Amino acid sequence: MPGAARTIPRLLAPRLNAALRDSPAVLLHGPRQSGKTTLARTVGEVRGYHYVSFDNDAVLTAAKADPVGFVARLPARSIVDEVQRIPEIFSSLKAEIDRRRIAGRFILTGSANVLLVPRLADSLAGRMEILRLHPLAQSEIAATRPQFIDRLFRGQFKTSLHERLGGELAQRIVAGGYPAALARRAAVRRRAWYRDYVDTQIQRDVRDLSRLRSLDTLPKLIGLVAAYTARLINVADLAAPFELTRQTIHEHITLLERVFLLDRLPSWHSNHMSRLVKRPKLHIGDTGVACALLGLDAARLDADRSTFGPMLETFVLQELKRQASGREDHLAFHHFRDRDDFEVDIVLEDGGARLAGVEVKAAASVKEADLRGLRKLRAAAAKRFVAGVVLYDGEATIAFGDGLFAVPVRTLWK
Repeated sequence: MPGAARTIPRLLAPRLNAALRDSPAVLLHGPRQSGKTTLARTVGEVRGYHYVSFDNDAVLTAAKADPVGFVARLPARSIVDEVQRIPEIFSSLKAEIDRRRIAGRFILTGSANVLLVPRLADSLAGRMEILRLHPLAQSEIAATRPQFIDRLFRGQFKTSLHERLGGELAQRIVAGGYPAALARRAAVRRRAWYRDYVDTQIQRDVRDLSRLRSLDTLPKLIGLVAAYTARLINVADLAAPFELTRQTIHEHITLLERVFLLDRLPSWHSNHMSRLVKRPKLHIGDTGVACALLGLDAARLDADRSTFGPMLETFVLQELKRQASGREDHLAFHHFRDRDDFEVDIVLEDGGARLAGVEVKAAASVKEADLRGLRKLRAAAAKRFVAGVVLYDGEATIAFGDGLFAVPVRTLWK
């Protein structure tokens, strides 16, 4: 919980160690202040890695002046921090790897999503493994081994009782997952950190990445998206408060997505079903950021149930993504909705073979109607469907039959 100043083992660490054993370069990307440098240096120290950062202006200037020579002079094993600040370095890294191809040659970190810039990702194709580091998962904060996803894909939730989270759930949502924010004991100080964090991201990383003439609307746009989280993207709604074209709003959203402030959740669809809604949902990257931008503390969030529900949905999605980042098997995340408004908040797909659904409810009880979206998803996915869960803030794990369960939200990390 907030206030703990300790080194937290990361779920991604085993995957990083494994990648260094057979990949010439590993890119560890994710939002600023999520712990990328700490993880890279913790893993690299025991292996004798040299560290260099492009947040150092002198180093950045030298690399931009002579990227080929800069890379050639790096020691045999090097950590190169914040590589997004000099995209041209990727071609030099490619040439150096081809000249001297050894496993674990480089650990790269970046605070921008290179997967959204295909030419950068493609430049090191076959030479670089890309790993996403998220802010802290609740399971990392609690120092527990997450088992929820395994149980979900086994369709095995035993009938049991758990203590309700109640007001603690709102506290966890508002606290978010950034280590530096969680190290602050006072909630008001954490909110101040999150607001400053967003301002810094926009003034620094977003401007470094953007060719747009004006980014003055971005602070207001990210605040609007914080209130808009967990909804289907409607560019007209987002453009309405601004004198901007829909294309410009699209470009702004992409920029915020590149620095991990926003996440798009694509829709799940099946070729034989034509009545599915194919628009993605928009989620804020961290609920601590969202609540700070909206001026919400735990008490106000808990009292505002119209905001609490979507914020809880985003909180659950981000927790599942953070836990999934530590798994060797790839999981794809979607949402499900048809034109009759049957919906499932989160759909997890395992290697294209198995599929499971998670519906999120802020209530302390579950009704039969809460399962209707999961039943529709089960019918659409047919044999691929393994289980569906309604996560709610109640006490009992209940089996409804046919692979459907109601499960207390605390079981996500307990």
